[in-house]
Amino acid sequence: QVQLVESGGGLVQAGGSLRLSCAASGFTFSRSAMGWFRQAPGKEREFVAHIGWSGGSTTYADSVKGRFTVSRDNAKNTVYLQMNSLKPEDTAVYYCAASRAIVAGRGVYDYGYWGQGTQVTVSS
Repeated sequence: QVQLVESGGGLVQAGGSLRLSCAASGFTFSRSAMGWFRQAPGKEREFVAHIGWSGGSTTYADSVKGRFTVSRDNAKNTVYLQMNSLKPEDTAVYYCAASRAIVAGRGVYDYGYWGQGTQVTVSS
């Protein structure tokens, strides 16, 4: 079955960095667009970043553009989210998501598979 397992979350001070990883299995990772979303307490899940099947296409939410970088290693079935210059407002549970298509959009409905999430907490 499809599995997406996030790791790399934790507690970091404002201005610090974290790198999230998402290990995928159970589907053809190299033919699937991948996304990162986040959800803060009391808020809706929101789009963070997307990467197309080959890694050649990436999109970001305006709130993270220039600070976060999404990448993938198709040989390892893993997608990454490098987060730099973290801010307290980046605090959330971060979710990895997989699309059934080679490219996907910013909506949660563009993705059919989800991980369980990893907590990122940024202290001020």
